[in-house]
Amino acid sequence: MKIKPVIICGGSGTRLWPQSKNSLPKQFIDFGGWTLFEKTLQRIKSSTFDYPIISTNLSYVNLVRKYLLKCKIKKFKIVLEPSKKNTAPAILSSVLLKEIPYDQSMIFFPADHLIKKKNRFNELIISNKKYLNDNNIFVFGIKPTSSSSEYGYFLTKKISRNINKVDRFIEKPNINKAKKIIKKNGYWNSGIFFARKDSMVNNFKKHQPQIFKLCTDAVNKSTIYKNVYHLNKHSFNKLKAKSFDYAILEKSKNINGIKLNIPWSDLGSWKEISKIFQRDKSKYYKKKNIFYRPWGKYINLYSGKGFLVKELVINPKSSISLQKHHHRSEHWTVTSGRPKITINKKKFFKSINKTAFIPKGAIHRIENPFNKAVKIIEVQTGPILKETDIIRFEDIYGRVN
Repeated sequence: MKIKPVIICGGSGTRLWPQSKNSLPKQFIDFGGWTLFEKTLQRIKSSTFDYPIISTNLSYVNLVRKYLLKCKIKKFKIVLEPSKKNTAPAILSSVLLKEIPYDQSMIFFPADHLIKKKNRFNELIISNKKYLNDNNIFVFGIKPTSSSSEYGYFLTKKISRNINKVDRFIEKPNINKAKKIIKKNGYWNSGIFFARKDSMVNNFKKHQPQIFKLCTDAVNKSTIYKNVYHLNKHSFNKLKAKSFDYAILEKSKNINGIKLNIPWSDLGSWKEISKIFQRDKSKYYKKKNIFYRPWGKYINLYSGKGFLVKELVINPKSSISLQKHHHRSEHWTVTSGRPKITINKKKFFKSINKTAFIPKGAIHRIENPFNKAVKIIEVQTGPILKETDIIRFEDIYGRVN
């Protein structure tokens, strides 16, 4: 029996645009001819997987259909939530569809992850399938590349040659605590889960009977049109929003970890997105997009909906003007050199891989007092991203109006 993939695609991506509730969700952002949702769909185009179930809501259903068509996925089911209730109800509602056999192996993917080495990933899925039973759940862990406070972690203990039982979940610790967890061989919780349908049902019945009851009602009373399940609004809206981690993983005693040592990112910050453009810079680099300035140059790498990615090169002993913007914020990631940065009344140095955020309206400047060029990946976000949105206060090149 093939593995049934469920793609959780109802998130709003507010970590990237925290001030805006109407911005395009992260999974549908065009990052240069590709989206995270497309990457997720391409990942399941394999003989390992059955046709997918997409859990989303009415706001996104047209985008979901657009990318299913683009990726040439002809067979699928869509489960439409009438309101956002976090991942526990989204996962269970997809599990409870009547056409899914009770012993069906299922894997649950967030729609907004970037995973490299797809073949290695699929090998691990296949090799662990035989260990699934009617009570256990596997969670995929990512080997940390930094002591990040952006992710949850888990610790495991080996209970057999091939099984690592999760001993403890830690939800988004501070940096110092994260360092200690990593020293204990902790892994990031990826939010990718692997289990049989009967195990999911049994765990929800045991640990979240109210969620199970209301989701069962919402599915049984849903309106089905072609391949779309419109979950019953009356039942579903009674649910309390709960994450799958909190509802099930942290309560069940039978959670196992699958450790992934492959490149992974959820692109949850503009720093992570900057890394993508820095790594693949040659793909986006065009001579016509190079603009020279007295302090050096900038290269427009990519213009997306509501954001613009640039590389700034500040020559030795040079400085951009002290300036502000009315319409945009900026996210800087240093990729070379050691710039001196001013943001309002604060002045500080930043080293490679460090970041700075410049809110809209903040007075700021980059100075390079050293003999090596400074390079910065800059992501601008806002409704107007033109060079005319610069108010200069001081400038060593005489450009103050």
